[in-house]
Amino acid sequence: MSLSGALSNALSGLTANSRSAGLVASNIANATTESYGRRTLDLSARTLGNSGGVWIDGVTRNVDPAVLADRRLSDAQSGFADEMQSFASRVETLLGPTDTAGSLVGRYAAFETALLSAATDPASDQRLKLVAQRAEDFTTMLNQISVEIQDARTDADRSIGSQVTRFNTALGRVSELNTAISDSLLRGGDPASLMDQRQRVIDDVSDIVPLRSVARENGAVALYAASGTVLLDPDFHSDPVEISFTPQDPVTADLSIGAGTLSGLEVNGKAVNSSNDGALGGGTLGAQFQIRDIVAPDMQAAIDGIARDLIERFAPGGPDSTLGATDPGLFTDAGTAFDPLDETGLAGRIALNSLVDPAGSGTWRLRDGLGAAVQGPVGEARLLRGYSDALDALMSPGSAALGSGAQSFAQHVADFHAAIAAARLRADGEQSFSSAQNTALKELELSKGVDTDAELQELLRIEQHYAANARVITTVDELMQTLMNI
Repeated sequence: MSLSGALSNALSGLTANSRSAGLVASNIANATTESYGRRTLDLSARTLGNSGGVWIDGVTRNVDPAVLADRRLSDAQSGFADEMQSFASRVETLLGPTDTAGSLVGRYAAFETALLSAATDPASDQRLKLVAQRAEDFTTMLNQISVEIQDARTDADRSIGSQVTRFNTALGRVSELNTAISDSLLRGGDPASLMDQRQRVIDDVSDIVPLRSVARENGAVALYAASGTVLLDPDFHSDPVEISFTPQDPVTADLSIGAGTLSGLEVNGKAVNSSNDGALGGGTLGAQFQIRDIVAPDMQAAIDGIARDLIERFAPGGPDSTLGATDPGLFTDAGTAFDPLDETGLAGRIALNSLVDPAGSGTWRLRDGLGAAVQGPVGEARLLRGYSDALDALMSPGSAALGSGAQSFAQHVADFHAAIAAARLRADGEQSFSSAQNTALKELELSKGVDTDAELQELLRIEQHYAANARVITTVDELMQTLMNI
């Protein structure tokens, strides 16, 4: 080998060593950076003439596609579980622990106790006022639960709108990065940083919709929802799909997607199944539709059923014989008699009859009847005992949401509270499982990424190669100096 050939060989090695050292430094610096793909230098033997040396063929970004795909699906599953747990906890917190005075169960127990207390001394104005106050407290609690459920639906609707906007933006960004990566490869550049950025963009929205990524030519990727819905595929169309949604603020109990009064999703102007089992279900987007259109309306129906049962137990034909057939009873629908055809949202409208307002002077009507013209004997407790008996009576509910079994009113309240608590427990379990699975997959993904020990060993190897190549150059220089001195 000639001196010039040896020098060329060593210089190519120094260039490769310098590039390798830079990649190792980048790998170590980003060892814990999410969406970073470990870089390795691709080399091949240089066969130009007889001088040897190496060619730098490019940089390979190392990512395990199987682990990445599983982790992204887990992101969506974990996001769904988190949203459902948050909603269940929100409602359960509002109901309160059953053993506290301010809870739904506690307020009903206080109303029932006040009735029993007043029945033992019906002449006591103070006890009658306490009955009215406790009844009002209970209806206020029903109002608050209804408002909170509709607030949760409104929040879900807003979240859907913001998530759709965010997802559309991400799809557009991935499409732009596909183009930039392909251009870089065609020019012979290194698109690894662009690929990191693209993975980061996809990872940022992988909790919204479960995503599948498929490699395409020239470094591009196609994106599909887990349902198979095409979101972006450069082999068919360069532009991503456009997802549309029209927010509704506020969402009230009478609005539903089935009636067409709430918006669903459209993909490129075509309506798609917007439920969690639909085209874009499975992540936080599906969770918000599940809350807005299924879980929260079911809870609203149950609490409306409880309000209806309470109204009907004290309606005309019940314990108060002074009521006319069309008169509102002790509990009213916003001050009027209840219409069985207008049950939806009743829990938000139920109110104590204003004739026995605890702030007024008519609480004697709790003893003598709402329709009584004048006060009767102050020792008469028949009606107060009748109210208690009406609450304890086993009656088949008029609301389909409470089933068909005959139960006391206290049992309906207890069943509702138990159902909410059970839903929260299920949500806790699903959240715990999905979170553990997601954490394990993230750790597996990192373990297949940068190993700092291995990178440091590689750096030592590079140092040795660098020293060997540098020694060759020094030797060639010494030989050249010797030749020039002859």
